[in-house]
Amino acid sequence: MTTYDRRDLGLLLLRLGTGGVLAAHGAQKLFGWFGGHGVEGTGHFMESVGYKPGKASATAAGLAETGGGTLLALGLATPAAGAAAAGAMAGAATVHVPNGFFAAEGGYEYAATLGLAATGLAIAGPGRLSLDHAFRHVFDRGWMVPTALGVTAAATALVVGMRTKRVREEKEREQAGEQEVLFEE
Repeated sequence: MTTYDRRDLGLLLLRLGTGGVLAAHGAQKLFGWFGGHGVEGTGHFMESVGYKPGKASATAAGLAETGGGTLLALGLATPAAGAAAAGAMAGAATVHVPNGFFAAEGGYEYAATLGLAATGLAIAGPGRLSLDHAFRHVFDRGWMVPTALGVTAAATALVVGMRTKRVREEKEREQAGEQEVLFEE
């Protein structure tokens, strides 16, 4: 019988915890489970924070969190799973940056922690207590790590960049409207 070392057990616990939390958050977005608002409600929220179209953004975030989280927990396709989850968390963190770091004040602490854990798992691998190990790492090759993280970083930069531009333009329009009102008075 094969014995597992502390590293394998630690990676299993980290995968189960991080993946479980991510999957639950994604299920809130996609299905309205666990007190979530489903695609419709999450889509309205996404629109309000600059991610448009809202329903498509909610679906993409929900799939990245649910799929990435589930695959991380299982230890299957770990590079892609970790990258997808990290990308979703980077998008979430962007929304919270204006509130500072700590989650108690609405900051990005929580999203950043989940994103870093997912990235760490993508890089470190799932350990021997995983489906990747059982399937002889068919979906967890060395080249997949930089590829998955690179593609996700590029896509995330594009999406977050478009959102940032949209939010900045909306703020400028609001300020211009306020100045017009002041000049009319």
